[in-house]
Amino acid sequence: MASNYTNLGIQLMTTGEKAGTWGTLTNTNWNIIEQISGGYVSQSIAGGAQTTTLVKSDGSTGATMATRIWNLNGTITGNQIVTVPDSIENWWIIRNATTDSSDTYTVTVQTVSGSGITYVAGAAGRVTKLLYTDGTNVLDASADFGEVTLTGTQTLTNKTLTSPKIGTDILDTGGNELINLTATGSAVNEITLANAAADNDPRITLSGDSTNIGLEVLPKGTGAFVVQGNADQGGEIRLYEDTDLGSFYTGFKPGNLSETISYTLPLADAVTSGDALTSNASGVLSWTTMSGGTSWQAVDTTGFTAVAGEGYFCDTTSAAFTATLPAGTIGDECTFVDYAGTFDTNNLTVAPDGSEKINGVAASLTVAVERAGFTLVFTDTTQGWLLKDK
Repeated sequence: MASNYTNLGIQLMTTGEKAGTWGTLTNTNWNIIEQISGGYVSQSIAGGAQTTTLVKSDGSTGATMATRIWNLNGTITGNQIVTVPDSIENWWIIRNATTDSSDTYTVTVQTVSGSGITYVAGAAGRVTKLLYTDGTNVLDASADFGEVTLTGTQTLTNKTLTSPKIGTDILDTGGNELINLTATGSAVNEITLANAAADNDPRITLSGDSTNIGLEVLPKGTGAFVVQGNADQGGEIRLYEDTDLGSFYTGFKPGNLSETISYTLPLADAVTSGDALTSNASGVLSWTTMSGGTSWQAVDTTGFTAVAGEGYFCDTTSAAFTATLPAGTIGDECTFVDYAGTFDTNNLTVAPDGSEKINGVAASLTVAVERAGFTLVFTDTTQGWLLKDK
C-alpha cells in the first residue's frame, strides 16, 4: 500500500514501505512539523484585486499554509483574498504588512468556501492577528484573550482602548492614585484626578516639539464648558500672569444668584465706541449705546439744523443766523451758548421743526441776551420744547 499525507502535507508511510529511505523521509516530516509549530514565511500578495490560493505541499517543506507565522507583504492595488483548503484545522499568527498608497484596499484570509477574517484598509488594518480554522471557516482568536495588563513603559500606537474597567485606578510611580474612572448611572462619564496634596492642585502640562501649544475643549452641539461651584466657593476661573501661581490673579465667578436667572456675558464686538454692558429684566447682558450727556460741536457761524443730544457754540459776530431744532421726541435736548458775547448785537434765532412749538407757542425763539447759554428739552406736542435752564 502506498503512503498517504495529512492535510498539512506530512507523509504517512505504511508498514514495509520505503525500504532504505525512512531516514530521509522521516527527517523531512520532522522539518514539516517544525515549520508547522514555529516556522516563518514571507508571502507576497502584491498586485490588483485577486485571490491567492494556498495549498499543501505533500512530503516537502515550504507550504505557507503549513507555516506558523505569515508575513503578508507587497504593494496592493485592489482587495486581496488569501484562501486555505476547507478541510484543514490549524492556527496562524498572520501580519498584514502590505502597502497601499490610497489606504482603500482590504486583505481577507478565509477557507475556500468560508467568509473569513478581513484586515480593514489603511493603517488600522496593518496589524497582526491570531487566526485559526475549524475545518470550515477562518476565525479570529485575537479578541479572545480578555484583559491585558501592561507593565513597565509601553507605547501604544494606533490602538483603541474600549470598555475601561469602572473603578480602576491609574497610579503614579509611587503607587498613589492619579486618575479614577467613575460610573454615573450606566455611563462612564467622570474622570477623577485624585491624590492631590493640600493647596497643590492637579495640573495638565502640554509638551511637544512646538514652542507654542494651546489646549482646546470642544463641546458637542450646544453643549457648554462648565465650571461647577460648591458650598464654600462658587465655580471660579483664575488667570495668573506666570507659572508660579503667585498671590495675584484675575478671577471670574458668579455672584450671589438669589434669582433663578442665568446671566450670559457677550464677548462680541460693541456696536459703537463707548457702548456699555447692560442687563435686561431676565439678567441677560448685552452691549448698549449709552444716552444722556451732551456731545459738543465745533463753533457755528452760520445757520444749521441741530441734533438731539448735541451742544452748540454759536458765534454771531459777523451776522445773525438761525438754528433749527430737530423733530422732537420726549427727553431730547439741545444746548446753545453765545460763543462771542454777541447775541445782543446779532441775535440767534431758534426755530422749531415744522409746526412744533417752543414754550407752548408755534413760533421761533429770538435770543438777544449777551453771553446767554440755555438748554431746550422736548416734552410733547402741547408744549413742545421747554427751557431746561437759562
